[in-house]
Amino acid sequence: MPENKQAQIKQILTKAVDKIYPSPEFLEQKLKQDKKLTIYQGFDPTGNSLHIGHSVGLIKLKQFQDMGHKVIFLIGDYTAMIGDPDKKSARKSLTREQVLDNCKDYRKQAEKIVDFKGKNPVELRYNSSWHSKLNFDDILKLLANFTVQRMLERDLFEQRIKSGNPLYLHEFMYPVMQAYDSVEMEVDGEIGGSDQTFNMLQGRDLSKTLKNKDKFVLTTKLLEDPTGRKMGKTEGNMVRLDDNPGEMFGKIMSWPDTMIALGYELCTLTSVEKVSQVKKLLNQPNTNPKDLKTDLAMEIVSIHHSSKRAEAAKNEFNKIFSHKELPDVIDKLLVMDIEYNIIDLIMLAELAPSKSEAKRLVEQGGVKLDGDTIKNWNHNIKPKDNSVLKVGKRKFVKLILRQQENE
Repeated sequence: MPENKQAQIKQILTKAVDKIYPSPEFLEQKLKQDKKLTIYQGFDPTGNSLHIGHSVGLIKLKQFQDMGHKVIFLIGDYTAMIGDPDKKSARKSLTREQVLDNCKDYRKQAEKIVDFKGKNPVELRYNSSWHSKLNFDDILKLLANFTVQRMLERDLFEQRIKSGNPLYLHEFMYPVMQAYDSVEMEVDGEIGGSDQTFNMLQGRDLSKTLKNKDKFVLTTKLLEDPTGRKMGKTEGNMVRLDDNPGEMFGKIMSWPDTMIALGYELCTLTSVEKVSQVKKLLNQPNTNPKDLKTDLAMEIVSIHHSSKRAEAAKNEFNKIFSHKELPDVIDKLLVMDIEYNIIDLIMLAELAPSKSEAKRLVEQGGVKLDGDTIKNWNHNIKPKDNSVLKVGKRKFVKLILRQQENE
């Protein structure tokens, strides 16, 4: 076997991998053969941007694509209207219009990693193209392949029952629908985060039953903070793939040092050898973790933007945080020559997603006006012309008095 192919197989089997079903040896044998495999990952458009957690699967899909296998980027526009069940409560249903609006930029974001053109292009598909055609008779026949006992084995369903929170019948349909995606596309394998293991194994069972096909399942590690919280839209701590370079760079630099090695493994195109090297460096007393984190942020921003914009983002970050200077470009907000409640001013400047979040930032000392910390969210201020309002670590706005703007 060519050395390059061996290295590619090693990357697929180890980098960012949590588990492989039925076994790593099963997939290894498949990869050593000359047969072209069909692999997919589904992305439900429940939010209007892909996030850094999605990039883990995209990088894994790229590895298969680079080996010449067929890759399907599946947008779950139909499953998103139900939403993958949550641990605490049923997800809010989305309309088809909301779902389609959410995913309008998904391809543009994904193509920073995978290739939708060229000799072996990634295929973009939508699962509404088959789910919307199923009638009630079709669904009853499909459901006959699943048992309630098996469904109740899913940990989040168990948690909902134990907590006394309602568990609705339609939520059982989500793993059924995801399983049917594998059958409809006749795939050889599926990729997804480890939190999707139950759903993906349902697809493995259904493929075996209906197609007599032994589909493999590759689960990837989750990008989690030290408390075990997944970095995603549900937790509200995500790096969006449509974040501008500066915002993306700054968010990564705010990660705790314990996430550096995991970030290299999951979110970059570097080799497993480079990840091992980073882990070794982190254990050396003379290593400054900030340097490695800066390199990590550069790697990630370069993937989703460019190396040039990553360099600019790094310089801007250093200017603000290392040298305590203002950024070169600050948004401006026209204000009246009157007193404003600080919360109202923050919301007017769109520097916080909600009033409750704005209050929290004030209480934590995260709001400053011209360098002075505002400690009381009931505080009223009368802005001066060219005053700078800073919210959090990276958000600035320059306040321009309206009457002076008109002079």
